[in-house]
Amino acid sequence: MIYNMIKSYLILLATIMIAGCGTSKNNALTGEQAVKLRNIQTRSFETNDVKKAARDVISTMQDLGFIIDHADSGLGSMAVVKGTKLSGYQVMMTVTVRPYGEKQVLIRANARFGLEPVDDAKPYQDFFTSLSKAMFLEANQVK
Repeated sequence: MIYNMIKSYLILLATIMIAGCGTSKNNALTGEQAVKLRNIQTRSFETNDVKKAARDVISTMQDLGFIIDHADSGLGSMAVVKGTKLSGYQVMMTVTVRPYGEKQVLIRANARFGLEPVDDAKPYQDFFTSLSKAMFLEANQVK
């Protein structure tokens, strides 16, 4: 009797696993799509101050309505900022700031709408336009 219960349980478990595999959605990007998305998500800026650039990222995200969930600049020469925007929908964005050459930083924003990656260029363009303005104003001491 116990053997039959275990056998039934294993058959049920195997059926659920197989059904789950059949209905799973493949969100993997092709190599070309990944490169295109990375180009949309990444910009370089003329500063070598990672911490200052990370502060500008935080300010820009807050100006765009994000709540900062986590900010960490203790990762050696790299900084990571994570935020969530809740206004009828949930967008999560992770931004990394790292040195690029001697006089630049490379900033990459990675946004997700729920569980799906945001691959539309417009939100990234809006973010980087706002960030560029903030960095320009800060560099020129404009308040």
